Amino acid sequence: MQELLAKGMINAENAVLSGCSAGGLASLMHCDSFRALLPMGTKVKCLSDAGFFLNTRDVSGVQYIKTYFEDVVTLHGSAKNLPRSCTSRLTPAMCFFPQYVARQIRTPLFILNAAYDSWQIKNILAPRAADPYGKWQSCQLDIKNCHPSQIKVMQDFRLEFLSAVIGLGRSSSRGMFIDSCYTHCQTETQTSWFWQDSPILNRTTIAKAVGDWVYDRTLFQKIDCPYPCNPTCHHRVFTPLDAPPI
Repeated sequence: MQELLAKGMINAENAVLSGCSAGGLASLMHCDSFRALLPMGTKVKCLSDAGFFLNTRDVSGVQYIKTYFEDVVTLHGSAKNLPRSCTSRLTPAMCFFPQYVARQIRTPLFILNAAYDSWQIKNILAPRAADPYGKWQSCQLDIKNCHPSQIKVMQDFRLEFLSAVIGLGRSSSRGMFIDSCYTHCQTETQTSWFWQDSPILNRTTIAKAVGDWVYDRTLFQKIDCPYPCNPTCHHRVFTPLDAPPI
């Protein structure tokens, strides 16, 4: 950041910190500290794409992702880099979950996420440790392969995810685009970001929703209906070699 500021970023009129997946989590975690690096007159906002990882139990009833984040914090010594507004109240590992951090963020934030985030279905809801016989593997590769009982579990996951997002409370500056697609990271490809058949909510593409929010034209805060209601979704289809589970 210091190098970017020295190269002219210090003179920026508008600055957006964004990222997807782990980068989306980082853009959320460091949103206020990013704001503090820039002059008061700079308009600063943060976009978190697929970074709203949910603290929940997996299909076996174990808090697998919580333990995983505890290991990450220990390995990398992350505690010192997490928001003090959270670590003063909770353990560092809990502060890896946006549901406990985002409420305290003062800088305008946009949350872009799939309610059936494919990474979270694979690694939080039904990780390999909770599915030793691979009953979820076919479903995780293609949502169309899911058994009705698995769809029910995923619908419950969606409700818990939405509860966490809505639980952040109302905000006049926080944008939100929560669709019901089976995917992960939607700002990276033109087909999902801004194309003639990109996913839409309320007749609005992701690019339009984010752009209107960035430039203060309209505050977009929409949550999609449950799967499979949105025909504009681009549901990801994976192979066993794609993004191996954690």
